[in-house]
Amino acid sequence: MVWSWDGMAARSQKVLTWLVWASVAFAGPVQSHGVAVGALQIDHPYALPTEPGQTEGRVYFRSLRNEGAQEDRLVAAQTPRAPVVRLQHVAVHGGGAQPLPVTIALPARSAQAWRHDQAAPLVLQGLQRPLVLGERFVLTLHFAHAGPQEVVVWVQQPRPSKSSGHSH
Repeated sequence: MVWSWDGMAARSQKVLTWLVWASVAFAGPVQSHGVAVGALQIDHPYALPTEPGQTEGRVYFRSLRNEGAQEDRLVAAQTPRAPVVRLQHVAVHGGGAQPLPVTIALPARSAQAWRHDQAAPLVLQGLQRPLVLGERFVLTLHFAHAGPQEVVVWVQQPRPSKSSGHSH
C-alpha cells in the first residue's frame, strides 16, 4: 500500500467536512431550546416542578423577542398536559394582586423575559398529574400574526444566580 500526502489530505478534508456537517445537523437541536419563526424568537420555555395534588403549573420563558417591524400578540396557548392554559398578567389593586386574562403584546423590535422570579405569563390549569423534574411536554402558542408555534417546555429547577438569587 502506497500512502501519499495528497490522498491523506483529501481524506482528511472529507472527514472534516462530515464532522462539521454532523455538528451542525445534530448539535443544534440538542443545544438550543426554543423556536425561531420569522421575526419571533421564543427562547427556553420552561416550567417548575409541581407537588402531587397541585392542579396548576406555570410556564416561563427566558425571553420572547420580536425582531420584526410589526407588533404581534400571543393570543392563546394549549397543551395536552392541561385542559386549560390561561394567559395572564398580575395587576395590583386596592384589594391585592389579581390575575387578569390578557393577550400578551410583543411590540416590534422588543424582547421580554418572563422568568420564574416574576409572574408567570401562562398558567396550566387542571393538571391531572404533577410536572416532574426532567420531563418535557409540548405547548402550542398561538400568535395573532405568526400563527401557531409548537415549543417544547422543559420541567426544571432553576439555578441560583449571582445577582438576584435566582436564575435560569
